[in-house]
This record gives sequence, C-alpha cells and structure tokens, in this order.
Amino acid sequence: MDDDYEDHTDGYGNEPEDDEMDHDMNDEEQEEGDGFNNKVDFNKPAKANLPAPKAVAKEDRTTTPYMTKYERARILGARALQLSMNAPVLVDLEGETDALNIAMKELNNKMIPLVVRRYLPDNTYEDWEVSEMILP
Repeated sequence: MDDDYEDHTDGYGNEPEDDEMDHDMNDEEQEEGDGFNNKVDFNKPAKANLPAPKAVAKEDRTTTPYMTKYERARILGARALQLSMNAPVLVDLEGETDALNIAMKELNNKMIPLVVRRYLPDNTYEDWEVSEMILP
C-alpha cells in the first residue's frame, strides 16, 4: 500500500521541472513585450480622466448631521484600534480596560478626534467632525 502512495502523481507525471521548461521569449523580449501589459500600477488611479473630488464648505453642507450606524461602527472600530495601539485616552477611565468600551465612552462624550468624509454623487465631499454629529 505504501508503494502505491509514492507512485501517485495526481495525473501530472510528465510535467517538466522548472529549469527544463521552454521559455518562448528571452529577457529582452519579455521587457519589450508584445503590446500587452499585464502589470498593474496600483499607484495610479483606475480612472485617471476623472477630476479629484472637491470639498464642500461647512456652511454649504447638504447631508444630515446624524451619524449612520455604518459610520458609528467604522469610527468605533478605528478608535478602538488606535487605543489598542497605545493612543492617548481622552476620557476618564473608571476601571475600563477594553479598547472598544473606551471608544464607546469617548464617542458618547464626543471626544473622538476623527472626521467622517461623505462622498457625494456630484464629485464633492463633506467633512463632518465626530464632535458635531448627532449620535443615533
């Protein structure tokens, strides 16, 4: 039975080793390429023809000041991560050791120093500080 195991090839018995494989192009031809670029540059935006979003002034904001449950979850998670990495605590601790509970306490006291950026369909965005938002 053990002999059968060593002979097992998963159907790939005639596959060449890496150094035996035929390479169609040499290094110079690979650099030049054949007109197809399979490399992706992640530093360039995907749609370079779109203009950058523009900020809306505080007095011209149109969105509601109410924090959504998604914004709340994102803010609490980001602040809890900061606290777990030894960021300064901005509220009095009353025996709290859990980063998420401390973040909730900071949010209830509107002491979290983060900004919510809401992108709008007209290629603009509004920035809301956590301290000026109405909590759910």
